[in-house]
Amino acid sequence: MKIVYPGSFDPITYGHLDIIRRCSMKFDEVVVAVLENNNKKKTLFSLGERKSLIEESVEELENVRVDTFSGLLVDYVSENQFDFVVRGLRSVSDFEYEFQMALVNHQLDAYTETLFMVTSSRYSYLSSSIVKEVASFSGQVDLMVPAHVAMALKNKFQEGE
Repeated sequence: MKIVYPGSFDPITYGHLDIIRRCSMKFDEVVVAVLENNNKKKTLFSLGERKSLIEESVEELENVRVDTFSGLLVDYVSENQFDFVVRGLRSVSDFEYEFQMALVNHQLDAYTETLFMVTSSRYSYLSSSIVKEVASFSGQVDLMVPAHVAMALKNKFQEGE
C-alpha cells in the first residue's frame, strides 16, 4: 500500500518523524508531501528548504520519499494513486479540524480515504509553531527537532537580526 502524509512541515519536528517512521513500518511506500502554501500561511522556510530538511531527516528510511505539491490534496492523491492519506493527531482540537478536512476531501473525491494516527504521548505538545517560537528567542529546540533542523532554525533567525 502507498500512503501520503501531507503537511507544511515548517519545520519538520520529532512528532512528524514519529508518524513517518511508524507509517514506514506499516506501509509499502510513504510519501511525505510538502504543501506549497500560496495563500493561507506564510512559511519560515521555502518549499525547497522544507523538502531538503525532511529528506535529510528520513534518509535512512528506504520506503519513504519526499515530494511537493500545490492545489487540492484530493487532486494530488488521485494523480499519484495513493491508497490513503495519513494525518497525525495530537489533541481533540486536531481531531475536529482533521475530521472536517477528511469529510471535505471525501466529498470532493469519494476515493480519498483518510487514516488518523495518534502521535506518541512524548510529542503531543509539539508543533512547528511552538518550535519556531522557541527558536526565535534562541531557546533550545534539540529535543523537538533533529540537529540539522535546529541549526537551520538558528541560521534563519540569525539572518533576521
